[in-house]
Amino acid sequence: MRLRAAVTFAMSLGLLAPGAFADGYETRPEAAERDPDYAAGKKAIGDKNWGEAIARLRNAEVRDPDNPDLQNWLGYANRNLKNYDLAFKHYRRAIELDPRHRGAHEYLGETYLLVGDLAGAEKHLAALKEICLLPCDELADLQRAIAEYRRTK
Repeated sequence: MRLRAAVTFAMSLGLLAPGAFADGYETRPEAAERDPDYAAGKKAIGDKNWGEAIARLRNAEVRDPDNPDLQNWLGYANRNLKNYDLAFKHYRRAIELDPRHRGAHEYLGETYLLVGDLAGAEKHLAALKEICLLPCDELADLQRAIAEYRRTK
């Protein structure tokens, strides 16, 4: 228990970087354990190697096209390469597969902000308010992003 708390604290301070990008909401966290491409894609995301992440996640997508987490990570990697159309496509697919996917709602809302669509972001903030009966990181993160967007516009 103490080791876990120490690691969590160190990661929050940026002293440790997660090896295989395990942060974030996932409905099927075990999927990466079964698919080496999916695991490598998540690791590439953790390393911010967006091109490698997309290549590996697309390989995994062939075997598991209906995995909302995989679609969310594909959206995230594409967003970081500023491939917004593809990011929107993958986030929307994640939400189609799992309408309560907190990570996809957060990331989709943040992507709307990147393209200047505050109303689109607020739609996903409202969805997170319905989904997160207790406070959740995704709701707090999107609220912060919207507040920052409003402050700078």
